[in-house]
Amino acid sequence: MKKALLVVDYTVDFVADDGALTCGKPGQAIEETICRLTEEFLTEKELVVMPVDLHEKTNAFHPEAKLFPPHNIRGTAGRELYGRLAEVYKANADHIIWMDKTRYSAFAGTNLELLLSERNIKELHIVGVCTDICVLHTAVDAYNKGYKIFIHEKGVASFDQAGHDWALRHFTTTLGAQVL
Repeated sequence: MKKALLVVDYTVDFVADDGALTCGKPGQAIEETICRLTEEFLTEKELVVMPVDLHEKTNAFHPEAKLFPPHNIRGTAGRELYGRLAEVYKANADHIIWMDKTRYSAFAGTNLELLLSERNIKELHIVGVCTDICVLHTAVDAYNKGYKIFIHEKGVASFDQAGHDWALRHFTTTLGAQVL
């Protein structure tokens, strides 16, 4: 095990047409890439982590409460994995780490760095949504922690096309990531 795949926030609320904070069609278009990469990493016995946004219905103090409509609320269908990825997860749950996160970055307030360190992982492949929010903040933290970063362009999407395009440039020009 030398590398890890992070599948960030690929949930119903972020991807489905009726999701609370959806990327819509751009998010749906990356489903097959995300599923394929997840299955490849599992076949290669590499680490797969699914950092998933978690909010409480009554937490008005969370910083996102003023920025976005309620989304990924604990116990709701909106927090479930979207589409075929839900099936891939169910079939491989013993080999995938589900990680609740309450901030944009998968590193903030989680044990992600410890999980990676225990396995001596230095290479991160990142897919999911939103390119310019949670994927970006996870990549920034990965950069600051010294990880080699790979962003799979056909595996990331946003509800903001300009932000998505900016983030793809930022990954390479500022974080030294490889956009595949």
